Amino acid sequence: MIELLQWPAMLATVIASYLVASHIKSRRNQSFYWFIAGNVLWVIWGWQDHAYGLIALQVCLAALNLRGMWKTD
Repeated sequence: MIELLQWPAMLATVIASYLVASHIKSRRNQSFYWFIAGNVLWVIWGWQDHAYGLIALQVCLAALNLRGMWKTD
């Protein structure tokens, strides 16, 4: 069942990628939350699959997303 988690993780990442390019500030800000949601879902999926490289990547990307949230004006 957890194998299906990759699909919402992918969808959250695609939505975030779409929103981050928006000209509307509120949509750009929403993208960070979508990215974080995708990061969490990918970590959960990666843990059950022992994909530790993917987990490390998602932790790094989440840190960059948090930095982006704090630096956005």
